[in-house]
Amino acid sequence: MAATPLAALHRKLFDETDGNKFARLKDRLLTKHGVDERRAVLDILVGYARDGQLLHWRNFVMTDIIALAEPGECGDFFTDCLDVPDLSYWAVDGMLKSMGKAAYGPLVALAAADHARPGARAKAIKSLAVFSSQPFDRGLMLDPGHWKAEQLRVAEVLAWQADGYPDGHGFAAPATHASLAAPQSPLEKAAARLEKKLAARRRREQDLAQPSNWLAIAQPDDLRQINARWRLPEHYQRFLACYSPLRVSIEHADYFQGLNLYGAAELLKAQHGYAWNPVTQESISGWPRHYLVIADAGADPYCLDLDAVTDGDAPVYTAAHGAGAWQFERHADSFVDFLQEIAAAA
Repeated sequence: MAATPLAALHRKLFDETDGNKFARLKDRLLTKHGVDERRAVLDILVGYARDGQLLHWRNFVMTDIIALAEPGECGDFFTDCLDVPDLSYWAVDGMLKSMGKAAYGPLVALAAADHARPGARAKAIKSLAVFSSQPFDRGLMLDPGHWKAEQLRVAEVLAWQADGYPDGHGFAAPATHASLAAPQSPLEKAAARLEKKLAARRRREQDLAQPSNWLAIAQPDDLRQINARWRLPEHYQRFLACYSPLRVSIEHADYFQGLNLYGAAELLKAQHGYAWNPVTQESISGWPRHYLVIADAGADPYCLDLDAVTDGDAPVYTAAHGAGAWQFERHADSFVDFLQEIAAAA
């Protein structure tokens, strides 16, 4: 009797020793059978995570298992994986999805375990923070795999456990300007168009511990430092004050490696390596003093020409880095034009 398509794919998956071929088989399994035979596919992937011969793929399929599993499923499997160093990182999210608050105890124990891998401990703290709305991850990088041991707030997590695991209040969203909802001027309309597209991204993915893709009201201290150093064109000054970018990156073919649009909090530091050498604390020769870097694409700077302000705005110039002397070309006739271009590309 011929094997069913799912059974045949199951056998091929476990027999495959080439990682690239395995990836294609796994994708076929999910595409062809992941909906109508979800539970069977889930069992196959769980079996592979336990006993598969490609060790790195045993780890990689964990994210597929988490995506397929429904609340209440696979709790024992995820709990077992917590004790397997190569699987413990993703087991954290699996336990929370499957077990909810019942996973808190084992995950706190993992976070406090000095012998456990630092990445898994950090992942436990990060995921507990997100699930419980507690601020254990405040000010830290989005990826807990990059956290340092001294950044793990184990004492706070243990105190939270002793207090009975109360829910926190999470992080407030950045404050935004009212004109984004009712734009009038060309600057406001360009900012509102960009904000609409950024908001769609935020709905797909957002971590308010490190907010990204926001146009937010700038902090007064940041604006004071900027104004103490430069006299900005009116339109760019208003943009920074009312629509200061927070980790805004635009992926588009026109921008090599994506465009990073700077906000008020990072504008001073953004001049490092272009106009300013932070090591020697000196201006860098060859850089036009009147050029202010406001964005970059793969380290190619986009600059406002502060010596060419007309009607409250200034042209934007760009140049390729690493080519010896800077060879700037006019990119946009004004910052508002540049912002309109960015909004169209976002």
